[in-house]
Amino acid sequence: MTDQAHAEPGALPGKPTAVSRTTLSHIMSGNETNLLGTVHGGVIMKLVDDAAGAVAGRHSEGPAVTASMDEMVFLEPVRVGDLVHVKAQVNWTGRSSMEVGVRVLAERWNESTPASHVGSAYLVFAAVDEDGRPRPVPQVVPEAEQDKRRYQEAQIRRTHRLARRREIKELRARRRTEESEG
Repeated sequence: MTDQAHAEPGALPGKPTAVSRTTLSHIMSGNETNLLGTVHGGVIMKLVDDAAGAVAGRHSEGPAVTASMDEMVFLEPVRVGDLVHVKAQVNWTGRSSMEVGVRVLAERWNESTPASHVGSAYLVFAAVDEDGRPRPVPQVVPEAEQDKRRYQEAQIRRTHRLARRREIKELRARRRTEESEG
């Protein structure tokens, strides 16, 4: 976590996690189904990206683009008539990137039963200027214990993402070398 007292000169002031947190809700209809009669995973992924994009734009106070979807887990199918709530927040920030955590809940539109957790995702967004170049983002300041845990978990995911990219790049370089020698 970046302590604002030790922030770099000219750095943007940090923002609490709660400032950009948002919920997007949508009732699922018949034209959003797959061949099994449940809501198509791509529809849920679009809602996840929409909510995460709104949060990233709010936090960075400007345009932000999806850089990657680190993980999308579907826990239960979503059905026609479900009221889906997509809850998103910034978990971690770098210089120009942000990890946004998303939790997807579903409940029957006409029942008073509690919503169930049907999916989760982690996306990385990059803040961009009008020319599409990376621009700085405010550091996220986790306040609640749950937000501090999410921040630490996001750092672990980032470390794994970077290690995976590095290993793949090294593997490809070795293969190119082997192919050129053989």
